[in-house]
Amino acid sequence: DLGKEFTSGKECFPCVVTLGDILLYMKKEKEKLGNRFNPENYIYFMPESDGPCRFGMYNKYHRIVLDTFPDLDKVKIASLSSEDAYSLDGLIPKEKMRDFRKAAYLCIVAGDILDRLLWRIRPYEKEEGMADKFINEAMGRMTESFSKHSSKKNLSNILTDLVEIVKEGKEVIDHDIPQKPLIGVVGEIYVRSHVKSNQDTIRMLEKYGAEVINASIAEWVNYTTYDQARLARIALELNLKKFRLKEIKESLLRYLKYNLTLFYQYRQQKKAYQIVRNYIDIEEDHKIGHLEKVLKKNNTFSFDVGTEACLSISAALEYAHTGYNGIANIFPFTCMPSNITSAIAKPLMARLNIPYIDVSYDGSFQPGREAALRTFMYQAYQHFKTHGRLKHQAP
Repeated sequence: DLGKEFTSGKECFPCVVTLGDILLYMKKEKEKLGNRFNPENYIYFMPESDGPCRFGMYNKYHRIVLDTFPDLDKVKIASLSSEDAYSLDGLIPKEKMRDFRKAAYLCIVAGDILDRLLWRIRPYEKEEGMADKFINEAMGRMTESFSKHSSKKNLSNILTDLVEIVKEGKEVIDHDIPQKPLIGVVGEIYVRSHVKSNQDTIRMLEKYGAEVINASIAEWVNYTTYDQARLARIALELNLKKFRLKEIKESLLRYLKYNLTLFYQYRQQKKAYQIVRNYIDIEEDHKIGHLEKVLKKNNTFSFDVGTEACLSISAALEYAHTGYNGIANIFPFTCMPSNITSAIAKPLMARLNIPYIDVSYDGSFQPGREAALRTFMYQAYQHFKTHGRLKHQAP
């Protein structure tokens, strides 16, 4: 409600939610600290992306709103951009930048693994509420682990703590509960991941008999690095054709930089998933290059167009070809990349006889939404009965 008070209703839904979040947080801080409140002590993290998505305008609009409050105009906004794969230049000292990026990326991967652990155990929990309680405690333990080990560069100790959590989480599963239809979620990264914004869609799907896997946060981070490497390769090829020596050197250095970064990210991600999958059968994450090949093979979309649509369309196709029983596209109302996804993926899924549903959100509660999800799950269950699904590999 606070975000809606300072927006017109035409903005993208995540812009409204995140604006409301920062205003509410600063309001609570003022009430708690009173005269000791100093806005210069706060930095508000709001990244951005280039291209047609309105996400690139959030931090600029938030700056305008914050500046209308005399006591909030000095709150800083840290804006990392996908244009340079979220470089940290200017935010932290250069000598600490590499270690911070390593710890931050592992933090994202660990968060994805905890999410996938929750979605793996909650549909099969021994008692209702066990999985949620366990994961809430696990998040606190991982926070402590990162606080303790990341500054000392002991990332392997963080993985050890993560494995212990996974081992304990496996005990929540009741192995007498039969396997359920598998639903893959694609869509806009914020709304599909933010439980309050999507009104807990995954839990609703689970209520009607699903096991759900949402696209990861690391997918987007890997994509921004992959895309910069891809653009550097295109620039390098063009400069080689035109024999521009200075530009050849610059594009080659960029190409090597982003490919080395991507290699590190993939290696860390694979290492974490492999260790965890020794104990529980969560789904692995896909490589971005593989998703681009999926699009090229099906001739449905292009990474040259960009946006999250290239990830969502390719992921939907990948889900369809690897034993999933339904696809849900979750996104903010009027989101352009997700509407592109809908326009392309929906007929593709119909052709493949895979149940598909678009679920858009704008903060309102639609009375027919639960009925639509229930109907979708009925279709997914029929698909599951007819075709089965990918069987989990027992560790």
